[in-house]
Amino acid sequence: MVGGTYTIVVNLPEPETLTVGSLGRHELPAGSYAYTGSAFGPGGFGRVDRHHEMAAGERETRHWHVDYLLGDTAARIETVARSPEAEIECAVAEAIAETGEVAVDGFGASDCDCPAHLHFSEDRDELVAAVRAAHDGE
Repeated sequence: MVGGTYTIVVNLPEPETLTVGSLGRHELPAGSYAYTGSAFGPGGFGRVDRHHEMAAGERETRHWHVDYLLGDTAARIETVARSPEAEIECAVAEAIAETGEVAVDGFGASDCDCPAHLHFSEDRDELVAAVRAAHDGE
């Protein structure tokens, strides 16, 4: 199965208090969130399917930081961008950070030097445009 880098854009319809593993409790405002991850393991982009299942309540086990957002709130995935066979997770997260703000320090970035791989914006359209541009290398 093909892998690469992906970003999911998530709508959080109402403010939530979220406990994220070792990152602790965080207040998340309602709005749009972009989470960037990599899918180079044996399941490839099947990881994105797992995120959809977590958001739909079809999975319970939390493995990654994003599982807490998708499984413990009313968050729903709205858009997915993929860059097949491109190992550009940190570059994409950095490009999105220029438009959105870091939602939770360290979120999704425990294995790199990035401030976070989860970014927040009140402006969904601006965030989606930033995600698409980041994956297109603009």
